[in-house]
Amino acid sequence: MKIVLLGYMASGKSSIGKRLSKKMSIEFIDLDDYIIEKEKSSILDIFKNKGEIYFRLIENKYLKEILAKNTNFVLSVGGGTPCYANNMEEINQEYVTSIYLEGNLKTLVKRLIKKKSKRPLIASLSDDQIPEFVAKHLFERRFFYDQAKMKVKIDDKSKKKVAKEIKKLLH
Repeated sequence: MKIVLLGYMASGKSSIGKRLSKKMSIEFIDLDDYIIEKEKSSILDIFKNKGEIYFRLIENKYLKEILAKNTNFVLSVGGGTPCYANNMEEINQEYVTSIYLEGNLKTLVKRLIKKKSKRPLIASLSDDQIPEFVAKHLFERRFFYDQAKMKVKIDDKSKKKVAKEIKKLLH
């Protein structure tokens, strides 16, 4: 089984993905980590030195590479991944289960403010600028996120509970 977790920043794609992969005894892959390993450069440096267009091209290339693997895995993709190239088409191939980890604005903003310094996109914003930034992004990305085959709400739930819920949905 190939499972792709998608959603906005701080929706828990990586931490829930790791828990889910353990529960299911299959490999966990984080697309950003995969890109860092292949490019031997951080995401921040790739954006800075080669630009977003280059990043989106290699993101699509590595996404296809992972999806073509002959193994079962849980893959977490970046918040913007579904919105570029034909990535949602790739993610929604018949043998792949895509799951949107859906959080409301309040949940996502609360989580993002806590870890703001680790998020280059919002690190320079003041805490009161974050809600508008996130709301605008969610509005732009919802069209893509809503194409996922399944949706799981993350609000007021632990990551452990969300992983359990997904495992139940899949069986």
